[in-house]
Order: sequence, then structure tokens, then C-alpha cells
Amino acid sequence: MAAEVVLTHVTDRVATLTFNRTEKLNALSPELIAQSIEVLTQWGRDSEIGAIVVTGAGRAFCAGGDVSGMSGEASVPITLEQRIDRLRDAQQLSWLLYNLPKVTIAAVNGFAMGAGLGVCLACDLRIASESARFGTAYAKVGLGGDFGVTWLLTHSVGPAKAKELFFSADIVDAAEAHRLGLVNRVVAPDALMSQVTEFAARIAHGPQTSLRYMKANVNLAATSDFRTLLDREPETHLRCAMTEDHREGVRAFMEKRAPKFQGR
Repeated sequence: MAAEVVLTHVTDRVATLTFNRTEKLNALSPELIAQSIEVLTQWGRDSEIGAIVVTGAGRAFCAGGDVSGMSGEASVPITLEQRIDRLRDAQQLSWLLYNLPKVTIAAVNGFAMGAGLGVCLACDLRIASESARFGTAYAKVGLGGDFGVTWLLTHSVGPAKAKELFFSADIVDAAEAHRLGLVNRVVAPDALMSQVTEFAARIAHGPQTSLRYMKANVNLAATSDFRTLLDREPETHLRCAMTEDHREGVRAFMEKRAPKFQGR
């Protein structure tokens, strides 16, 4: 029986999705993409899930597109427009991680290259193993960039550095990725999943309505002006003030104890 290309696990309100094509360094396949999109869509609607972790099995997070499948012609000829539509559908993977009303965390255990870098950067937070490696890779195979990596990388490191990383296809280690702002934290390889899980659990048990709007507002701030956010913040701030979690937070503050949020 063929191995599952995506593994899922939910515990303590933390859902973990693991890419599982170890023989291909978790390169993206149609099956892996479709299953990931289906799972993430379900998790985004599940009130019992408070945070989502994405990682890879073996020694890679995701090596990007499956280069071995790029050389042959499709068994059934399709038009350029059909190929564009297929890629746009596949890129929903990056959009979900970026836009879901849940905090998404990439646990980068190894190589995050090309489209895999795009998937990694689409997550809200990135915690990397010291053995993680990052790169655009597209220049090595004569491609231009997909899965949102152009926008995400430019917003992470600025246009000049993004161009350098695209044009050179240089591989960046975890320490340099942290210096550039590509990742939030770097940890020892054997501590990666325990530290990610601990951090994700903190978020998963946090005030979910507040976290939802924090994420949405920061995403909006990436493409909007100050006035837009000043107009937006009263709506989301006062919506959060209507929650039981807000009332519990105030009680806990007054009683000098840790709050016990219920996600509502």
C-alpha cells in the first residue's frame, strides 16, 4: 500500500499537517496539494482547533515542485489556459495558510525551496531547525516563481534582497534566514517539534476572536495605508470587547491570575 502523502494529527487544540513524500523531499504533487487544501479548509472551520502547524517528514520541509515530473509531456494535452487554471487552483494552498482565521505555524525541519519556500512564508510564523535551508531555486530550472513566493519574499526581506535571492538562487541557512527576517526563531533540530507544539498550544488556548482579527489586520496593513487601519481597528477592537474571552481577561487582570480563555 502506498504511503499517505499527507499526515494529520490533532491534540490539545493544535492541528498538525505533515507533508509525507520523503523520497522526493516532500516535493509538491497534485495529490499532496489537493489533500492539504481539503484538510486546511476543514480545520479553518473547526472551532475545536486553535492553531495549525505545517511541517515535513524526513529531512525536508518541502523541496518545491517535483522537478522529475517537469520533463515529460502531459498524457492528455491541455492548453496553456488550462495549465494556468490548475496552478491557480494549487496555489490555494498558500492562500489558505495566509488567510485562514487561525494562526498557522511552519515548523521548518529541513529544505524549504521554491514553491516550498512560498508555502513556508505563507504561514503566519516560522520556527526553523538549525539544519533548515531556504532558497528560491527557480533560476536553476528556468522558472519564474509560484505559490505566492514573489509577494511573500518581497514583503519579508524587501525588493533588493528578494531580487538577489531570486536571481542567484543561493541557499540560505537558518541563521541567515533569521537575520533576514524569514523566520521567527531558530532551535536545535531535536527540539523543533516540542518547542513548536508548546508555542502552538499557547496560541491554541488563547483568545481566538482576538487572534483572528489580529492576523487579518496585520495582513491588511501589508497592503493598506495608515488611515485604512485606523478605520478598521475600531470595528475589530470593539468586536473583541464583546467576547467572553475579553471579560475573562479583565477578571484575570483584576484578580492577578492567568486568564482561562475559552475561544469565544
